[in-house]
Amino acid sequence: MEENVGDTDALVRILLGAVAGVLSLGTLTEMLPSALSLPTVASPVLGVLALALLGTGFTSKCALYNALGMNTSK
Repeated sequence: MEENVGDTDALVRILLGAVAGVLSLGTLTEMLPSALSLPTVASPVLGVLALALLGTGFTSKCALYNALGMNTSK
């Protein structure tokens, strides 16, 4: 699969993936402030989302973009 995620798109994915990862770990360890408290079931969901965003951001390849015929790298 060729690269189909542009630089700005990749940067946004990496930043959102990092935030999702921090929220996932914070929820899992119950170390989030009460204003940000999330249900425990949110931790694995946010973790998977974080992995997907970070993976596609660092590799600049997105299978969903490929299936939809999208390309933000041009």
